[in-house]
Order: sequence, then structure tokens, then C-alpha cells
Amino acid sequence: MKFSADQQHFEAPSFSPIKTRRGTAPRGVFDPDPRPADWNVLDDSLADNQRWSTWPDLEKLMRGPAPYPDFVIEDAGAIDTDLGVLKTGKEADVFLVERATESRSAILAAKRYRSSDQRLFHRSSAYTEGRSVRRSRDARAIKGGSTYGRAVEAARWADAEWTYLRMAREFGIPVPYPVQISGTEIMMEFIEDPDNPGVAAPRLQATHPGPAKLQNYWEQVVEAMAAFARMGFAHGDLSPYNVLAAGDRLVVIDLPQLVDLAGNLQAADLLARDCRNMCAWFTSRGLEVDGGALLGELLAAAW
Repeated sequence: MKFSADQQHFEAPSFSPIKTRRGTAPRGVFDPDPRPADWNVLDDSLADNQRWSTWPDLEKLMRGPAPYPDFVIEDAGAIDTDLGVLKTGKEADVFLVERATESRSAILAAKRYRSSDQRLFHRSSAYTEGRSVRRSRDARAIKGGSTYGRAVEAARWADAEWTYLRMAREFGIPVPYPVQISGTEIMMEFIEDPDNPGVAAPRLQATHPGPAKLQNYWEQVVEAMAAFARMGFAHGDLSPYNVLAAGDRLVVIDLPQLVDLAGNLQAADLLARDCRNMCAWFTSRGLEVDGGALLGELLAAAW
């Protein structure tokens, strides 16, 4: 069936009373919906780095696939608090966000795509070949490079990553659980290093696993790439920098450029590059693997 960190440390905040429209809620007192009627405008009861959770107002397809993991907080009175930047990129930055109620809290990663005038890199058209733009006005604006077109283009990348995260998750591929999308912000599971609480899982590039773990990592990479292929896609930008090593588990990140193997004429070349990138790293760590054999295996899985 086919479907068309830098490692940084943060201190998990100690739990503090939640601010509500009536002030600070005492411990043990739950306000079923503390949001004021005009909660979406500036609220003096919240700090500069806080906002009311947008979860209650999102449509079903703007939320992650069910069943929701235990860390997903659905309460209407939850408050999101920015804790700082986890990773910066050319197109988007990833922030740490605490979503909390009076009785629960969870740490999430919020990927926020930059506005068109702040982006340092524009995705190659090689990735988008075969993708369609529904509205002709949007297609013309993107082609013309107008301010509106650049805004549409930025939103398209956020929407694409959201769609592919949901698809990959439902297909059993190890990616961060996508919690929600709102505008050009995607909130997702924070992948933590299980051996270092409060520390983001390192990128695969930064690790030096022993022989047994290296072999296990290779098997996980091959299975993830094969699952993408069975789904009808190549990652398109896969490298040890876009894979997180959370203990014994690998997690693939950065999915907006997923390439349609049937609809993109450059897909085979991009898939071959993914194979070369991953095989070069494993070979450098002492595991001899064959990029050509991997490519053949993935193409067979796709068709």
C-alpha cells in the first residue's frame, strides 16, 4: 500500500502554579477552562514566554493520529511555556515547550518555520517535482516569487512535514510523534536521551557505538528506509545528521522534503544519495556495508 541537535541541555522546570483568568490557581484547585473569552489576544495574566494551549481549537486532522500517547495533554486550560531554543536551522528553529495544567506537564519540541524574509535557505525544486498546488493563484504566486507566494511556500513545507510525520507514524516508521500543527508551527514529541534525563538525544553523527550496537543501528536504518520505500517515498535528505540516537533506538527527523518515488524523476538519484550518506557513516564506524546493494533492496521494496 502506498501513500502519495546539536545536542543541547535544558533544565526541566520545577512545577509552578498555573496562571488563570482569576490569577494564580492554588495547588489542588482545577479550573476546568481558565481561558478568558478573548484568550487568543494578549493576556496580561501570562508571562511573555507563555500562551494558552491551541489544542482545543484545532481540527481533527491538525492533531496527531489516535490513540494519543500519554504525554499529549488535551486540557483546555493548559498553558504552553517556551523554555528556549533546542536547535537552529536554515529554514526553521526547534524550541522546547512545556505544556502544563495544574496537575500535569509535558515537554514538547516545537518546530517553527521562519517567515519568507527570514529563511536562509530555499528548498530545491528537485524535492517538489510531482507535487501539485491546489489553487492556481497559489501556484502562480509561488512561481512569481511574490511576498504572498513566499508565504505560501513556507506554509507548504510545514504542511508537508506534518502530513509526512502522520503518515510515517501510522506506517510504523520511527519518527517523533506529531502532536499538532498550527500555522507554520509543528509541535511534536521531544526525543530525550534515556541515559541523560533533560538532554536531547544526540544525532547519530555524534555517536560512536560498539560493534553490537552499530549492527543494531544499521538494521534499524535499513528497516526505516525500506518502510519509506514501501510507503512510496524516499527521505531525500537522509544522513547521520537527520537521525537521532535515543539509547538503543533510532528516530528519523526532518521530513518535509520526502520524495515521491513514482512522481519525481529525480527520486532514484535522491534515494541513491541517501544510501551513500548512510553507508559512508556506518563504514567510517567500522561496519562494511554496500550502498549499491542497499539501493537495490529499497527499489525492490518500492515496486
